[in-house]
Amino acid sequence: MPMHQVITLSQFIAEEQAKHPESSGNLSRIFRDIKLAAKIVNRDVRKAGLVDILGEHGTMNIQGEEVKKLDVIANDIFIDSLSQSGDICAILSEEEDDFRPVNTQAGNQGKYIIAIDPMDGSSNIDANVTIGTIFSIWKRKSPLGSEVTLDDCLQAGNEQVAAGYVVYGSSTMLVYTTGSGVNGFTLDVSIGDFCLSHPNMTTPPMGQICSINSGNYRSFSEGMREYIDYTNNKGYTGRYIGSFVADFHRNMVKGGIYLYPASEKAPNGKLRLLYECNPMAFLIEQAGGFATTGKIRVLDIQPAELHQRIPIIIGSKDMVEEALRIAHPNR
Repeated sequence: MPMHQVITLSQFIAEEQAKHPESSGNLSRIFRDIKLAAKIVNRDVRKAGLVDILGEHGTMNIQGEEVKKLDVIANDIFIDSLSQSGDICAILSEEEDDFRPVNTQAGNQGKYIIAIDPMDGSSNIDANVTIGTIFSIWKRKSPLGSEVTLDDCLQAGNEQVAAGYVVYGSSTMLVYTTGSGVNGFTLDVSIGDFCLSHPNMTTPPMGQICSINSGNYRSFSEGMREYIDYTNNKGYTGRYIGSFVADFHRNMVKGGIYLYPASEKAPNGKLRLLYECNPMAFLIEQAGGFATTGKIRVLDIQPAELHQRIPIIIGSKDMVEEALRIAHPNR
């Protein structure tokens, strides 16, 4: 792409939509709302330390975790923005106990449901570490105009129609897929828009980065401890930020593997299926990688509850296969 040629996110989506005349344009409007919310959150993140948005909010979320002030701010921003469109019938947030029907006064004509982790990596906010937003979109199954049901919200990852994340780091990027590859857009603050910067993103089949919280080593399974020992002996680079978006983005670009396996402290794993694992699994597979629990492909899991947790191994395909061979030989 020539240096002088700028393609904004809106232009890119419009061009992609033009390739599919049957498209209604609903997703374009949803991405417009995601883009607006992301720019507002980015503005607030950049002011952290200057205004009162650091520290704890003083409440606990559904997972029993301390809520940060910026968690609440980001949650409100995204819900307010996404609720304006008539294209969404329900919003699921990692910060809220239940799904939230929207546009009910208009007869709930929205076709889509969105699940969102408004502020991933929020435990790192006070230390000025890269954080992000993760989202997943799928179509409702119940008839238009009817009430949204729990079954609408508990769909397998292979039903997603779009997924992506925003990373608030040295630059702010929005990366997404609709099932036809992965594209990344960087926020150009001079024009106030996301511009195509990483077209057709793919992840190397093999890398040298292993991201795992080795502090949990003693509580991992024997197979997982064997894999960690293997990576150390191979000389893999250990890189673990503790912000899933940041670890995932780096590994996808450079090649690597991220693991949050089951442990004695977290027998079901820690990451949430609907808000974190499904969208990232969709993205990594579209980029040429793979995501598994160690026993089953992440995208094939039928969710049982809104805040379900699972173990996850995700990243470069050959590295994931390597981890499965060593840590889960009898899968």
